[in-house]
Amino acid sequence: MENLLIVSGQVAILFALMAVGFACQKAKFLTECGIGDVVSLLIYVINPCLIVNAFNRRFDPSMMKGLLIALALGVATHLVLILLVRFVFRGGAASSRVVLKMSAVFSNAGFMGIPLEQAILGSEGVFYGVAYVVVFNLFIWSWGVGLSANGRIRLDRKMFLNPGMYAILGGLAIFLLPFDVPQVATHTLESIAAMNTPLAMILIGYYLGGARFAAVFRLPAAYVAVAFRLIVAPLLLIGVLWFVRHDLSRTLMLALVIPASAPVAAMTSMFAARYDRDVDLSAALVSVTTLLSIVTMPVLIALEMALLDLGS
Repeated sequence: MENLLIVSGQVAILFALMAVGFACQKAKFLTECGIGDVVSLLIYVINPCLIVNAFNRRFDPSMMKGLLIALALGVATHLVLILLVRFVFRGGAASSRVVLKMSAVFSNAGFMGIPLEQAILGSEGVFYGVAYVVVFNLFIWSWGVGLSANGRIRLDRKMFLNPGMYAILGGLAIFLLPFDVPQVATHTLESIAAMNTPLAMILIGYYLGGARFAAVFRLPAAYVAVAFRLIVAPLLLIGVLWFVRHDLSRTLMLALVIPASAPVAAMTSMFAARYDRDVDLSAALVSVTTLLSIVTMPVLIALEMALLDLGS
């Protein structure tokens, strides 16, 4: 119960920030043009600085090993989910089926996962959580692009050429340096990184303010996609971690469960629009799962904490 209260408190703070964005949208304090600038600022400046800041620490071989393990587990998780959705979502219109598969596999690991990792686990949690974001980028720009375009896997240069990957490479370089980064640079990174959580949550709240939910309720398979993303996917990972819990750190395991239990990735709507898929369904799934995650994320993260305490 204590774990549930701790996580619920942190999630409640995130949703309070979302409420600010929701209110700004309803009151017309923010425009589409203005919110687009916020998106660019987050993607190209703030989120990369957060990632680099997480790597700004003395080199530790055990942490490097943990990062590689997190990458391997992230890859395994996405591969299993991709295999499962091939059998779960088989009928219906192709434009909707693509959206359902994408929504079930890809979580909002960056905008929802990283802020929660920062709040619950600190910079070490972000350090390991970044591995999940790396894997997310690799799969969404290969399998995700291919599925959205024509149902075939494609290799896209954005798998490697994107702000997140640049930040990770820069962060790794700093992590491997034999000396500390100057304090001016460190404090600058910390100050910019601190803006990630409030701005990301206000952004999500803004989009929730204009969301339409009807598309989810008109399609029975959408309920399955919601359950798959919020419950089935994180439970699968929790089950795997239970068997290897004695070999991994608590922080590493929680840093993987948090993004795995996050709602549908906002990028699914971008891909749906770009490749002429069911945009209304995609936007509705993002919105519904984001609202439901205020309940499901604390429960699942607290469950993982309880299992780790039980197994220790």
